[in-house]
Amino acid sequence: MTSLFCRSLQSFGAVCSRKWTYPAMCIPRRLASVFTLSETQEMLLKTCRDFADNELVPIAGQLDEESRYPKEQVQRLGDLGLMAVTTSERYGGTGLDYLSYAIAMEQISRGCASTGVIMSVNNSLFLALIEKFGSDYLKDKFIRPFTDGTNVGCFALSEPGNGSDAGAASTTAHLDGDSWVLNGTKAWITSGYESTAAIVFATVDKTQKHKGFSAYIVPKPTEGLSLGKKEKKLGIRASSTCSLILEECRIPKENLLGDIGQGFKIAMMSLDAGRISIAAQAVGIAQAAFDVAIKYSKERKSFDRPICEFQLIQQKLSNMACRLESARLLTWRAAALYDAGNNITKEAAMAKLVASEAATFVTHQAIQTLGGMGYVQDMPVERHYRDARITEIYEGTSEIQQLVIAGRLLKEYS
Repeated sequence: MTSLFCRSLQSFGAVCSRKWTYPAMCIPRRLASVFTLSETQEMLLKTCRDFADNELVPIAGQLDEESRYPKEQVQRLGDLGLMAVTTSERYGGTGLDYLSYAIAMEQISRGCASTGVIMSVNNSLFLALIEKFGSDYLKDKFIRPFTDGTNVGCFALSEPGNGSDAGAASTTAHLDGDSWVLNGTKAWITSGYESTAAIVFATVDKTQKHKGFSAYIVPKPTEGLSLGKKEKKLGIRASSTCSLILEECRIPKENLLGDIGQGFKIAMMSLDAGRISIAAQAVGIAQAAFDVAIKYSKERKSFDRPICEFQLIQQKLSNMACRLESARLLTWRAAALYDAGNNITKEAAMAKLVASEAATFVTHQAIQTLGGMGYVQDMPVERHYRDARITEIYEGTSEIQQLVIAGRLLKEYS
């Protein structure tokens, strides 16, 4: 266990000393027979679950309704070491493995999916890339200040004219003396308004397509960088989404991340790991909806009986449970393989595909279980349903995941 995580747990000691009880689905017995969690992971799960129950669940609906960034909650995540779960201790991170990160992501997203995606981007798509590909200068400048929740980073790959085809980016970069000059527009940027730095992908030579693709770190604010309007979204409304507009935006020459032409490789590697994170987010959303459905079905009576005693409701609950546990198992497996140093392109895509579609299915069935009460804001499942939908879109659509999986399978069988 890391010293930072120990200090975080000590500061949370009054809460952690309580007796812990969990619904059966939260730590499935069948998964426990496959994955034996370490003492640190067990403690992390319990800490994250309690944080979600006490500091996220009570305000998640209000954050969603007001489209309000959860600043205080993000800073508390930083205090607990959760904004830099896998980042090395030498840079101020918590230094845990990816399975631990997936466990934490699920619990935080169960409490508030918007907070979960803010945590995900900072961990998977910002800090992890800088630690792996950044120079010592970039690591010193852009890792430690982003580990405690005071600052968050963002990731700028997509553009208005390209989404799934990352190599077709039209944003350009050229070297002018000691500066890189960037021009173009990046779209769908999570934490675009609150972030204080962005990893931006641009091409230095369009004729080389993805081979001319490079990555840069752009501090915010920077002259020549402006923000588009905040998008009004179906779900995850407490996290801002906007465009980054680069017009003769100058950054130091040293802010190149990795080597020239390495951007496509960096982007694809980030998506492999990021898809595990989004799979964990989807599992958390599904778990939240499932918990509500179980509780409601045991309390709601019809014909003088709890509706959970009716076979059609039982069918819904059993189908939800199977989808949920399957998604969690695939997510944990992908994370464990990643920790072991394996190529997880196929496994991450499988986890993301199954988990995101499970989240949509479970939240839909939860609404059906609640009937009219599932359709109103008095109950949280309508928010879970809206939040779940994005998990089938960002970090690669479900259709892209299927192409990735099929491509890997065909190579394996060639």
